[in-house]
Amino acid sequence: MEKLTNKEEEIMQALWKLEKAFAKEVQAELKNTVHYNTVSTIIRNLEEKGYIDHKAYGKTHQYFPVITKEMYRNNFVSKAMSQYFNDSYKNMVSFFAKEEKITAEELREILDVIEQKK
Repeated sequence: MEKLTNKEEEIMQALWKLEKAFAKEVQAELKNTVHYNTVSTIIRNLEEKGYIDHKAYGKTHQYFPVITKEMYRNNFVSKAMSQYFNDSYKNMVSFFAKEEKITAEELREILDVIEQKK
């Protein structure tokens, strides 16, 4: 699975939220104003990459995600774990703790989840 650009991710976020949409609906969902032609081009690129597909209604296309948000997230996290944390969840959690991005209470909640899985 190929890493997406920021704009591609933004459009995928919109499609995951909308579930299916025409290019104009995707454009309306974006936070920053992006020209329709740009949105259309990015959508076509996402389709070529296999992230989305479409249903044709005459000359108009309604797009929908083929890759789920969970599939993309799992791939993204796996690559980040490999590239930045030597495939170690301990290293990743330690990083967030050192950077004060996670609290002791949140760590306790994670431990509770782990304990419940046993």
